[in-house]
Parts: sequence; structure tokens; C-alpha cells
Amino acid sequence: MTHRVVAVLLLLGTWPVAFGQGSPDSIRFTPRDAGAAQHILGLQLTRAERDSAMDELEWYLESYDTLRGLHQPNAVRPALVFDPVPPGQTFSRDERPMELSSPGNPLRVPENLRDLAYYSVRDLGALIRARKITSVALTKMYIQRLLEYGDTLQCVISLLEDRALRQATRADSELAAGYYRGPLHGIPYGLKDLFAVKGTRTTWGAMPYKDQHIDLDATVVKKLDEAGAVLVAKLTLGALAMGDVWYGGKTRNPWNLKQGSSGSSAGPAAAVAAGLVPFAIGTETWGSIVSPSTRCGVTGLRPTFGRVSRYGGMALSWSMDKVGPIARSVEDCAIVFDAIRGPDGKDPSVRDLPFNYTPDVDWSNLRVGYTKSLFRQDYPNQQNDLETLEQLRALGANLVPVTLPDSPVEALAFILEAEAGAAFQDLTLSNRDSLMVQQGKDTWPNIFRAAQFIPAVEYIQANRARSVLIQKMAALMRRVDMYVAPSFGGDNLLLTNLTGHPCVVVPNGWNEKGSPTSISFIGGLYDEATVLAMAKAYQDATDFHLKHPPLFP
Repeated sequence: MTHRVVAVLLLLGTWPVAFGQGSPDSIRFTPRDAGAAQHILGLQLTRAERDSAMDELEWYLESYDTLRGLHQPNAVRPALVFDPVPPGQTFSRDERPMELSSPGNPLRVPENLRDLAYYSVRDLGALIRARKITSVALTKMYIQRLLEYGDTLQCVISLLEDRALRQATRADSELAAGYYRGPLHGIPYGLKDLFAVKGTRTTWGAMPYKDQHIDLDATVVKKLDEAGAVLVAKLTLGALAMGDVWYGGKTRNPWNLKQGSSGSSAGPAAAVAAGLVPFAIGTETWGSIVSPSTRCGVTGLRPTFGRVSRYGGMALSWSMDKVGPIARSVEDCAIVFDAIRGPDGKDPSVRDLPFNYTPDVDWSNLRVGYTKSLFRQDYPNQQNDLETLEQLRALGANLVPVTLPDSPVEALAFILEAEAGAAFQDLTLSNRDSLMVQQGKDTWPNIFRAAQFIPAVEYIQANRARSVLIQKMAALMRRVDMYVAPSFGGDNLLLTNLTGHPCVVVPNGWNEKGSPTSISFIGGLYDEATVLAMAKAYQDATDFHLKHPPLFP
């Protein structure tokens, strides 16, 4: 009986107060209220049981009201930490230096510096290290492109010109003095405006926060500063990390300006695709790197949950949020990931594990799976995906069919909504959610309101089912080192975000409308090195990532 009472309590306790209908001093529940609520929750309580619950419900409501009075900021995390590792699984601690492939044209500088716009991070880094170009010159070129095309794409929230030129000047001075920080030394980049940077706005892409200042540098910013990278712009995201609509408009797809760039890492993907920055930092909770990378024809890495600190970033879902790079190539993603990974003592989810990346792939020792049933379904990108499988076989991959775990994955999606509803409960209770640009049924304001009705018991039950899913996924990954899947096939995208597995998404062609398509490579937990190496082998055998949108020369 107790769990049923708590379920009713949770619904009744949030219903009246959440939407400004009173306080515990003015509200008293009746058995009739409980009778109406139980139908929403699928319960069957007797009149006597509802009568007995009334005092307990009132006490819980008073507790809710007390806690709501704390007005806890988004940065305060729950006293719980999600762990994607199933019992008994261990990981190697053997760390080796990262290996990179040779640059394409390391000493060739075009007459017009704008022609560097689509160079890879690796090649730009080689030019800077050889002092064939300066970071200041490179930074000014990208700033000019951001000024020229940022409004067209609606992808820039804050241009950080002064900060960028100071960093670029420092990078050039250090190099002149013989101090080289690594492959990101002097390389400009963009940052999803979900992360705090001292002295700048951190808007989260949403009208209620458009003038927000957070007086700290996010860990990912600090790590990139230490690597010598140059932050040139804070880029758009769909409001509060959903979609591509922010308070200033809709971020555009560089391949088709009539189309949004998808989201929520809308600005990072669009800016990289249009040659406005060589790489950018995005985040993913459920597709926010994979989807815009696909739409804009760029390469994205969603690392394992707990690989990159989220400190200084907006929390949407404490158990699902991940930070990763969006770039032109797989190896560029590896370079950036190596700089931002690792613990900082502030995000307790982050593990200290090695990243032993090498571009060499030994196909004879690599067990490569593919989701056979998903590739057989009739879907828009099927032909390009089947050609990807053939290309992998031609490279030497012995593809093994795998089947995703048989679990009610879609039914677990409300885990995200429950956590998001908690993260932004203050927005809901204050009615400031009415300031959000989008107000439809499938947008955050409505989802946050509805999330107040999710019983804690059901949230815990969903996470218990998630534990079973993690163990089933571990059994699958014991059969293969990684697997290939259609980027939006079946439940794979949600499933792997729930289990925390890494994903590399790369372009694999175009559809009949001329828009980019993609394929996804899924790796084992904390084994980004293997999945990146295989994705690079595929990318090196194709040229899809070398194509650029013609509207942005």
C-alpha cells in the first residue's frame, strides 16, 4: 500500500502548487481529490485507503513547499551519481601517448587565408607549429567569417573578439619563445552557449536567461585554454538544449537555408559546416550531437557518459548529459577530446581512464558488429547506409550481425523529462516559462509542467529497468568491440544515451534533396579510441567530409 500512497502523494503534492493555485496553508486535499488522481496514475485505492492517506499527503505537500523555498540554482546537482558501468566490468589503466596521422599539406599556405577556412584542426595545427601562419592571422580570418555569415545562419550569440585576439597573441608569443602546448595551440573554436565563460553572457539559448552572467569558466573552457585553443564565439543552441530555435531565431542548415540545422548543438554544427570555426564544443542528452552533425554534414563525437566534466554547463539531465566535439574529421574530434577529457574534482561522474588513440586499425583483431535488422528496414537513408557496410567490408571488416537488447527503451524516456523538470522547476513555478519562444505541446514549457506529475516511485522503477538494460548492453558489447548502426535506426540513439556508450557520427552521402546523411559507430564504454580509429578508417576511404556547402566559400 505504501508505494501507492506515495505515488498519489507525489501527484497531488505538485499539482496545485506548481501552477500558482495556492500553498499548503490554503489547500486541503479530500478523498475525492485522491480518487481523481488515482485514475491518472493507474491505481485502485479504496475510499478507506484514500481517507487514511490524507494526513500524509498534507505533510508531504508542506515538505515540497519548504524545499521549493530554497530556489536551488541549476548548478546544484542531486546527491546521486549515475554510473553506466555494470557490476564486475573493469578497464585498463595503461596510458600511452596519443598518435596522430601525418598532416595533409603541413607546409603549404594558400595565397588567400580564407582558403584555410575548411582546413582540419590537424593541418592548421601543423601550419601554426611550423610558424607558417600565426594564430592571430587565423583568428582574424575566422572572426571575419563569423561576422560575414553568422547572421545568415543565426548561429552566433556572442562574438568574443577581444578575448580571442588576446589568446591568439599569447599563443604566438609562446610559440616564438619555444613553448608549444600541443595540437590545439593557437586554434580558434566555438562553444555552445550552454557553458559559462567569465565576462560574457551565458544565455542557454532561452529568453528567460538571455541576460544571464555566470562568473566562472566551465571546465571544458579551462581545459581548452590550457591546450592553447582560442575561443572566438559562443554559439547558438535550441532553447534549453532542445531543437534549433533560440530566443533570437532559428539556426540554419548551411546546405539548405530554408531548413533548420537541427539541435540542440545547432550553432556548433552549422558554424563548423560553414567554415566559421574549425571545431566547436557541443553536448548531447538524446541526439543533440548526432542530429545536428547529420543535418550539417560534419563529424561528431558523443563520448562515454562520465568522460568530460560538465561543470559550468547547464544541467538538463544529470544522468544523461554528455559533452563532446563537433569538427570536420574524426581525427579532429580525437584531438579535441584528448584535451577536454578527464576529472576536475567538480563533476563526480567523471572517471580517470586512458585514451590510447592511434589511427592504425588492425581489422584481423577487430570484432565489428552491425545492427542487421535495422539496416533491413525501409528508411530514407538505407541505400547510403548499405553502401557504408560494403565500404567497411572492402576495408577488411568482418561484419557480425548483432541485435539490440530487447527492452522497453521508449518507456524509459521520461527519465530525461523527470530530471529536466527538476532542473527547471523554478522556471515552472515562477511562471517565467511563459517567456520561452516556443509554447507548443512538444516544447519544454509544457514538458516541464507535465514532468511535475511524474511519481518518484516510477522514476526509480524506470532506473531499475535501466540497470537491466545496461547489463544487457554489456552482454552485447562482449561479443564485439564496436558496432555500426543507422544514426536514427530503431531505439539505438535513445538506448545508447541511456546506457552511456560513446558514438561517432560521420557523413556518408547525400539524400535526394542534396542534404547530408550520416552513419553512426557505437563503441564500448570508455573505449573512444577504438571507435574513433574505425570511423577514421571509413572516413579516409571516402570524401564526404571534404565537401563544403557552396553558399559559404
